[in-house]
Amino acid sequence: MAGQWKRFRSWERERGNGQVNYVSSRGGGAAVDGATAIRNGIASDGGLFVPSALPVLLGETGTGTGYMDLAATVLARLLPDYTMAELRQCAAAAYAIDKFDDPATVPLIPVGGRHILELWHGPTSAFKDMALQIMPHLMSLALTKTAERSDMLILGATSGDTGKAALEGFRDVPRTKILVFYPSEGVSEVQRAQMVTQEGKNVGVVAVEGNFDDAQTGVKKIFSSVQMSELLAKKNLKLSSANSINWGRLAPQIAYYFSAYQSLCETGKLRCGDMVNFVVPTGNFGNILAGYYAKLMGLPVDRLICASNDNNVLTDFLRTGIYDRNRPFHQTISPSMDILISSNLERLLYHATDGDTGKVLSWMEALNSTGRYEVDATTLTKIQATFWADWASTEESMSTIRRVWQQQRYLLDPHTAVAWKVADTYGAQAKGDVPTVVLSTASPFKFADTVLQAIAPESSVNGTSLELLNRLSELTGWAIPAGLAGLATKEVQHRHKCRVDTMPEAVAYFIESKLVARQS
Repeated sequence: MAGQWKRFRSWERERGNGQVNYVSSRGGGAAVDGATAIRNGIASDGGLFVPSALPVLLGETGTGTGYMDLAATVLARLLPDYTMAELRQCAAAAYAIDKFDDPATVPLIPVGGRHILELWHGPTSAFKDMALQIMPHLMSLALTKTAERSDMLILGATSGDTGKAALEGFRDVPRTKILVFYPSEGVSEVQRAQMVTQEGKNVGVVAVEGNFDDAQTGVKKIFSSVQMSELLAKKNLKLSSANSINWGRLAPQIAYYFSAYQSLCETGKLRCGDMVNFVVPTGNFGNILAGYYAKLMGLPVDRLICASNDNNVLTDFLRTGIYDRNRPFHQTISPSMDILISSNLERLLYHATDGDTGKVLSWMEALNSTGRYEVDATTLTKIQATFWADWASTEESMSTIRRVWQQQRYLLDPHTAVAWKVADTYGAQAKGDVPTVVLSTASPFKFADTVLQAIAPESSVNGTSLELLNRLSELTGWAIPAGLAGLATKEVQHRHKCRVDTMPEAVAYFIESKLVARQS
């Protein structure tokens, strides 16, 4: 494999002493090592940490490598300030068989002439587990490596899956505390139940009146608040993020693209070195960006196909070069994609402009002030060489769930249904016969009410979350994931609500509460 992959190097610079440094996408501040980037979460100028250079994996993740070893290998190239022994220990803790219910961790399933990469076999039944089961271990090590004396307050906004995965990942991790905000009307009932029943001495959950973008904007303002910085300093705390703006969240996701390719080679579906397409349901642009980094690291990726729902701001951008969030916000059946500000797109702009931080800064300032920016033709052309985009409506997603179940006896969750429909559209106009992998980001049981409405519209779907889970299982013969089966009997731990403008007060209350004091 190594010899075959060499000719697919798309981007490689000399690593010198083996150190990969991280710089701000907006050009401010000095370069830092991986541990510092993970500890800080966001650059001092408000930009996102990006690698100034990327190593290419020359087939080092070849066939026969288990997922734990593969993940450690990928991360070792990106985080050379961590030892291989440390990374293997982190991967073993994150992807243990008692946490993931499939021995392959990320099984690749043939369905209807394509392959589906199931990323939801972890404890919260969503793809966010792939990063958020290992990120807390990377963070804990980062505190030691950087001689950080303060504990970390992990602050995040979620459109559904990130929140539960982060809460579960950071639960009772030493020297960390985590507070998650979620839109009060923008998550599924199962997603809400997962978060508000979360146990742990160091965790907090608050519902925000508004949508995900409101919550995310509120979190960003807290990160730049002088008053909050002063309060945190008094409590010996520093802020960090569990969202995919943190490099420690994004980097682990790169591994499963290599895993999918490895599986295709092992099963003879392609010859190692042949190209492959990935179709990714996308909201905040982190999942698909990990695929872009995999391509930059040598993975033979032809197209990264961006699949959006009715909130199709990314589709419009990738087609026209105009990013415009000034549009109606739609609450859909795929809530984790109900996003109009795709934060990780900033990282793509950095790479697509060859590190022109002045351009990136000007576009981000325009987005902040006007809600809109437009990239130049050269940048757009470079992006379009890899990315293709389309979107699927709620009606199309529902019919896709129904059709794939009827024809293939495979259950799609609403997010994966968006990707499948977009894969259909791309396949109808694509030239050549490049194998296609669709990334499945959540168990269908996380959205049992929607899936039931799609595959059995004649039956009533009224009932409690547990009743709907059982009904879907009985109808399809699919087993309910263990982490979801016991939700109905779990006690609600978190009932706090706030407005967007009172989010700082909610953070202050969390810091001062007995919940946090027990860990102080």
